[in-house]
Amino acid sequence: MAGLEGQGIPRQKWHPLRLALAGEVHARPPQPLAAPARVWHLAMMVDGPDRETELSRLAELCRSRAKPVPEADAKHVAISIDADTLLIWERRTEFSTWTFYCSRRPAQPLSSPEEPLPIPGDWLSHLPGRLMVMADVTVLGRDEPTPAIASLRQIFDGPTLVSSMVADGRAAVWTDFYLGRDDRVRFLIQDRGLTDAQCGRLVLRLLEIETYRMMALLALPLAQQVAPRLTALEHNLAELAGRMVDVARESEQTLLREIAGLAAEVETLAVETPYRFGAARAYHALVTKRIEELREARVGGLSTIGEFMERRLSPAMRTCITVAERIEGLSRRATRMANLLRTRVDVALERQNVELLDAMNRRSRLQLRLQETVEGLSVAAITYYVVGLVGYAAQTLHALGAPVDKEIAVGAAIPIVAVLVWWGLHRFRKSLQKAGLH
Repeated sequence: MAGLEGQGIPRQKWHPLRLALAGEVHARPPQPLAAPARVWHLAMMVDGPDRETELSRLAELCRSRAKPVPEADAKHVAISIDADTLLIWERRTEFSTWTFYCSRRPAQPLSSPEEPLPIPGDWLSHLPGRLMVMADVTVLGRDEPTPAIASLRQIFDGPTLVSSMVADGRAAVWTDFYLGRDDRVRFLIQDRGLTDAQCGRLVLRLLEIETYRMMALLALPLAQQVAPRLTALEHNLAELAGRMVDVARESEQTLLREIAGLAAEVETLAVETPYRFGAARAYHALVTKRIEELREARVGGLSTIGEFMERRLSPAMRTCITVAERIEGLSRRATRMANLLRTRVDVALERQNVELLDAMNRRSRLQLRLQETVEGLSVAAITYYVVGLVGYAAQTLHALGAPVDKEIAVGAAIPIVAVLVWWGLHRFRKSLQKAGLH
């Protein structure tokens, strides 16, 4: 311990991810916010070159306000634009958020036009990426009166007004999750005893609910696009399964190719869709978690945020989950059918191989019998020629005066020569069998 407290461990022995992992839990702290206030939030879908462009836009704004330029690998930047406005930029996996925290004059009418942001007029219009979320949060002070329902109907354009008491009754929230006349979703919060930290966390949760809701719904058009194609594949697979019952042997290979082609098409869907559907599950889980953290209580006869999401968002998410499960199930069934038919083809091929081996065995036995017949004829032929030579030899000896009778010599030589020839051929065949050549 003395060494650690004194000199310490040198930096070169630190794990390369130590600082990043230690700072991850502090990466996106909620911004304390004092009521009355107004928060303006943008979420931009960015990828590729857009990620470098947004850093250059940040650097341009920082230089215009004499602020330090963010580092190239920055993921969270806070810029004090002026005494009343703070910009927080955050980079996420698929999108980046731009959140402006602004002060608001007490008792300012809600229907009055908002004050412009203290930034160059064309700076926002040149933000990189595609706009996904634009939200406007108004925080009323404790001394401001609670808006009447008639006033709320003028503020919110949506068909369904959503409201609840949150943070154990320390605040009231109104919204409609609807893109109104100004193409943004509006939230209205009334402070009824929040600390600045609680107010900042509440605003952040509402913004995350809206942002993650929209990001989760990105999977719905994909599910609607894939569903008809998936239904057609399911019908094709059912048809192939019916044909597989009575398929003829010569058609098994054709059917196997059709099933393999269908399985390849299903696997293409399985490769194209899992990221979007998996992201939708993750975003939906975050929405559900943030709603739980609100600790809602009902206000009058209005729906709470949790009830609104359960009726409007959950069915869409269940559609996406169902399509994802259908793709996985169809992939398993197609693979199982292909394996079953491939097994049938393999069994048929093995049966053909057995029949071929039987035919080869019969052919070998016939060849053996023919060979034995040929060997018998060979013994007779060789004996005939050898005995003929013995006859010529006996005739020659008789002519030279030797007491040799040709007929007796030939008759005596026949059995001896036949036995010797048979024995020689038998030994030769045995030697070939032993060498594995027969």
